[in-house]
Amino acid sequence: MGAKKAQTHAKRARELAVREKRERKRAKKAEAAAQRAAGVNPHDEEGELQDDITASTPEGAELPDDQS
Repeated sequence: MGAKKAQTHAKRARELAVREKRERKRAKKAEAAAQRAAGVNPHDEEGELQDDITASTPEGAELPDDQS
């Protein structure tokens, strides 16, 4: 019987890259879940909830009435 065909370096590198990408994605999701559990929106740039919409409204502009 012949020896097993050796795994190429390229295939090993691809598999390693996929494994590392999956690990980074899991870590990112875990961090976002932890932030949500702490009450912080993970999509905010500065990690703060933006409840005050008047801060981003230019002076003199009127806010729409809430007709819920």
